[in-house]
Amino acid sequence: MAAEGGGKEMNEIKTQFTTREGVYKLLTHSEYSRPNRVPFNSQGSNPVKVSFVNVNDQSGNGDRICFNVGRELYFYIYKGVRKAADLSKPIDKRIYKGTQPTCHDFNHLTATAESVSLLVGFSAGQVQLIDPIKKETSKLFNEERLIDKSRVTCVKWVPGSESLFLVSHASGNMYLYNVEHTCGTTAPHYQLLKQGENYSVHTCKSKSTRNPLLKWTVGEGALNEFAFSPDGKFLACVSQDGFLRVFNFDAVELHGTMKSYFGGLLCVCWSPDGKYIVAGGEDDLVTVWSFLDCRVIARGHGHKSWVSVVAFDHYTTSVEENDPMEFSGSDEDFQDQMIHFGRDRANSTQSRLSKRNSTDSRPDILFPHLPLSRTRTHTNVMNATSPPAGATIITNTSSSTTNGNNSGANTPGINSLSTTLPRSNSLPHSAGTTATANNTNKAGSGGGIGSGIMDSAIATGVSKFATLSLHDRKERHHEKDHKRNHSMGHISSKSSDKLNLLTKTKADPAKTLGTLLCPRMEDVPLLEPLICKKIAHERLTVLIFLEDCLVTACQEGFICTWARPGKVGLLSSQNQASSPSGTVV
Repeated sequence: MAAEGGGKEMNEIKTQFTTREGVYKLLTHSEYSRPNRVPFNSQGSNPVKVSFVNVNDQSGNGDRICFNVGRELYFYIYKGVRKAADLSKPIDKRIYKGTQPTCHDFNHLTATAESVSLLVGFSAGQVQLIDPIKKETSKLFNEERLIDKSRVTCVKWVPGSESLFLVSHASGNMYLYNVEHTCGTTAPHYQLLKQGENYSVHTCKSKSTRNPLLKWTVGEGALNEFAFSPDGKFLACVSQDGFLRVFNFDAVELHGTMKSYFGGLLCVCWSPDGKYIVAGGEDDLVTVWSFLDCRVIARGHGHKSWVSVVAFDHYTTSVEENDPMEFSGSDEDFQDQMIHFGRDRANSTQSRLSKRNSTDSRPDILFPHLPLSRTRTHTNVMNATSPPAGATIITNTSSSTTNGNNSGANTPGINSLSTTLPRSNSLPHSAGTTATANNTNKAGSGGGIGSGIMDSAIATGVSKFATLSLHDRKERHHEKDHKRNHSMGHISSKSSDKLNLLTKTKADPAKTLGTLLCPRMEDVPLLEPLICKKIAHERLTVLIFLEDCLVTACQEGFICTWARPGKVGLLSSQNQASSPSGTVV
């Protein structure tokens, strides 16, 4: 991995990188940015974000891309690896005064070639509903900022709904809206609906139905990001207080929590099978949390700064149903299962551990080997005192080296695994990959953080995961404590109005360390980086996996397309010659 202040080769901006799947290549002709291609001065501005939607265009080119750069918002036809980007012809372009776009989301249910519904959140707290195809602005929510005056940190349509959407703010509040309802001309009055540890949910008291339908107050400090589970039933939230909180969205009940090693959590995502949640933040770690067991089962390291984006590659991560392996029961039962499984697969496991270039392509949700890019940072990340150093791709892997993907997830009961084998940088059967991005412009993909652990390949991967020895690490940390133990006090202050709504006891970070909320470093498997490549000068803010490519963006405002192995289009030499020379990555 690229070290800070390392040699020239280590800090060189890469235009391609090699994984077990093959070579990913930067397509300079497919770079999207502001039409003038001038790097954006990112000082004090909100992160560049990217949203995609497919409008099912009969021409076969139905992908559309939306991205924000400073005060500007662009909407283009996305041609990906097929054709060169034409920045001179945006479908829609908007420049805002007095506020900046911070995030956006398409409604995939209602999108057609003639109309799309795009939600845009702003730094002053408003949320706008626009149709960039019709070039219409249909509604503006929280227009007078009577609902919340703080920055919008995340906005998403509720899965399966054409009218409901959820918005989170830097105040630590989330609001549920219905596009069919108005927000009213006075500040809303609320009535308590449900209350629990460090959260409360209120309904809006009004004679007629109005927005917001619900107000969630979650944790302390900013609510940095949230993500719906693949089935849309659960909601994972990460906050500046360092907590991951997972809710049953419809029942409005807390399912489980997790605490960062220190500092705030900035990003979160679900594994494709919904069994694992991955979060990253100011502790420079990628934490894998089991949804079923409600506990941390692994951590990925290798980043030199805050982790700003985590993502699973859904296209290279698959869940096979043949030869399934159930992991249920006590830790002892799980260990017995793993020992028995290990006897059956001992030879293949050892061979995979010893071969970094295995040709086995069976995917494993927990053990990815796909490069991940630390890409997205939130506004609070952007206001950090130490500026980013450059964008890099790091692949964390604790599973085998197979031609698989880089999504990583973990299995329940991982802490009870046998520790007879030493820690290994490569675990067998890693087909899923998790990508992460950090504030130093270094992006990484984590092996063993984001695939599906549900088949025999996954089971093999888990057994490989079991080969990570906790014993070695305990000895190593006996004399020298992990330096991050001394930074536990970094928690943002809470808003006073929120304290009035919540009946809670403030969590003492020192008391959570060493518990199920926040295991010590030596108590859980540690995922090693698989690759680390610097791909941009400025911090990465976006990482999105598409079928034939992956898309990254940096704070300079350049959205880059990386063709998957074998997916580089046969473009004319004219297109190649006309590509810009000042490409960031």
